[in-house]
Amino acid sequence: MTVMILGLVIFLGLHSVRIVAADWRHTLIQRLGLMPWKAIYSVIAIIGLGLAIWGYGQMRLSPVWVWSPPSGLAHLVALLMIPAFILLVAAYVPGNHIKARLGHPMILAVKLWAFSHLLINGRLGDIVFFGAFLVWAIFDFRDARRRPQQTPQAPRMTSTLAAVVIGLVAYYLFAFHLHVWVTGVPVM
Repeated sequence: MTVMILGLVIFLGLHSVRIVAADWRHTLIQRLGLMPWKAIYSVIAIIGLGLAIWGYGQMRLSPVWVWSPPSGLAHLVALLMIPAFILLVAAYVPGNHIKARLGHPMILAVKLWAFSHLLINGRLGDIVFFGAFLVWAIFDFRDARRRPQQTPQAPRMTSTLAAVVIGLVAYYLFAFHLHVWVTGVPVM
């Protein structure tokens, strides 16, 4: 579990710089330039996420059970993941009503993903992994709402519809085809 925690500290710590050290981040971007900052940030984030995922997989080999979730919760998790995928896609489709209304749909998607996976996973490593993402998302969403907002594009129904349809297709592909390949665990 040590590798997983190290990966979480690197990945979520890096993603928390804007929350806890916005001035330092801004100074560093000014000094390095935006593209070098993004390159360094990306490399460190990929390393952290890779370690977290690898450590999570290792943790599953010798689990420490805290509780046994009822099997019926799998249906609730599957249901909660539908809006999570739609929110995730809405973060990247320009000019949609979801992003205009919520402001930060990707962070909300992470919240929903982490919360729903906490419901269905009762191992200590699961609680640490998904709990860390949930705590980070709560603080990041709060911080993001305090920052000055850019004027969003005027929302269009076609963009909103695209976000919903792409989100549903992504959900279908991931839930019914990719989840078991990526995680080794069937959705239900």
